[in-house]
Amino acid sequence: MSEKRKKDRREFTYYMQVKDDTTKKIIGYLSDISTGGFKLDCPQQIPPGQDFRLQIDLTADVADKTTMVFIARSKWCRPDHIDPTSYNVGFEIVNMAPSDMMIFQRIFEKYGSENASKRKSDDYLWK
Repeated sequence: MSEKRKKDRREFTYYMQVKDDTTKKIIGYLSDISTGGFKLDCPQQIPPGQDFRLQIDLTADVADKTTMVFIARSKWCRPDHIDPTSYNVGFEIVNMAPSDMMIFQRIFEKYGSENASKRKSDDYLWK
């Protein structure tokens, strides 16, 4: 199991929507981030093993463009332990342009809270 947690992860401290790039429907909201993936709080279940073309709207403090689009794969899904009407879904980044990966890293640095990486938790990306 330890090999599955190689990436530093952080709780996400900024309310950021993640949308399906095709339909523009909100998939969920970032709640945990690492340099290789992220966790979303989602209003519906998302089965593991599905690839999604996702879009994140960007702010001027992290990028000089308004959106970025990338491919991510759902890795696990389970009911939220606090809100039973929502789900926590772990995603792995599958394909992201190098310039967008730099933006994602800036998002990680700017909005990721380091407290999460010091806390022991069982809800992470690679379950």
